[in-house]
Amino acid sequence: MITIGEYNKLKVSKKVDFGYYLEDNFGDEVLLPNSAAKGNEIKEGDNLEVFIYRDSKDRLISTLKKPLLTVGQIGYLEVVSQNNIGAFVNFGLERDLFVPLKEQGYKLKEGKKYLFYMYVDKTDRLAATTRIHPYLDLAEEGKYKVSDEVDVIVYETNENGTLNVAVDGEYRGLILATEHFDFIYPGQQIKARVKRIYEDGTIGITTRKRRLEARSELSETILKYLKENGGFMPYNDKSAPEDIKKEFNTSKNYFKMTLGGLMKEKLITQDKEGTRLL
Repeated sequence: MITIGEYNKLKVSKKVDFGYYLEDNFGDEVLLPNSAAKGNEIKEGDNLEVFIYRDSKDRLISTLKKPLLTVGQIGYLEVVSQNNIGAFVNFGLERDLFVPLKEQGYKLKEGKKYLFYMYVDKTDRLAATTRIHPYLDLAEEGKYKVSDEVDVIVYETNENGTLNVAVDGEYRGLILATEHFDFIYPGQQIKARVKRIYEDGTIGITTRKRRLEARSELSETILKYLKENGGFMPYNDKSAPEDIKKEFNTSKNYFKMTLGGLMKEKLITQDKEGTRLL
């Protein structure tokens, strides 16, 4: 049986001017065009492993080229076009993969990459969805440990600021609102750390740096700000949290601790107007 969206092992039944016909054990045939044969020397009777999809005329077709994902897999794919019924993404073959409008959990932008799950729709055509959550695995015990550095891609943002992310493109991860300060959008790829492993196998992720590293970096940022602004800034440990986050992209608690450290080093002083460089 020839299966769309997957690799099939088929036998070359005959050669024609425009390619080769391949058949399965039941005698069903599919065309391998010359353009998809990749210059291989192919003979009648050869057994080939080919990927099956539909061409621009909606006919089943095979190729020796490797797509970026197969049915049932998740891939990080670029949007190449968008119209009023859906979007098309590049999955490595001549014809792009269709993403119906109803399968877009957020607005897609041309030229940007997002995570997609590929499936076969009711009309036996390949399609993709941004709703990948059910298809991500939960981490098995021992797979990750606290402080492991990981690559994550955001696939869902929530009103409370929590982000759903795919860890290493395979596992469910969660970034709480308190564990990130930057605006992070769906499709964004970031480096982060494992903060905890939840009982169900979801991986708790943080984008915050380790405490000493973060404080050292913030100290440099504050000193640079002071030097570039005549040795003064209108911020101190009494400033509003939202002002601190907007200017320094950190929490008031970290800001306050860092100012305290700089004062102990006798590099700055504070007053009711703000902070001054000594």
